[in-house]
Amino acid sequence: MLTDPISDFLTRIRNAQMAKHRIVEIPASKLKKRITEILYDQGYILKYKFEEAAEGNPQGAIKIALKYDLTTKTPVIKNIERVSKPGLRIYSGAESLGKIRSGLGISIISTSKGLMTDKEAKRLNIGGEIICRVF
Repeated sequence: MLTDPISDFLTRIRNAQMAKHRIVEIPASKLKKRITEILYDQGYILKYKFEEAAEGNPQGAIKIALKYDLTTKTPVIKNIERVSKPGLRIYSGAESLGKIRSGLGISIISTSKGLMTDKEAKRLNIGGEIICRVF
């Protein structure tokens, strides 16, 4: 049994990139689907597909096509890390959300208005739990 499905999601992406895989398959949940949509909107992944539940997989799956630099063949996601963990939740107000890599990276924040990037949270002036950082 997994105790932290978000860490598993991020680790599967990291491992697939280290192994130079083009596609990674992850068990689905609403939270993981929203994180995937944010990564796609911000240009960190090439494309994604949500597969519906089947007999062998009752919760469905997310297939993510990873994005690599065309010339150097390095992954677009240099670092993806979990910030708030089940044992230690990290919250931040809108005014104290800092820039990630001088504005080149993003933080994914869980707010009362749903999951969003740190830039959107600052614009709406709402804080929340910092789920992960990507750059």
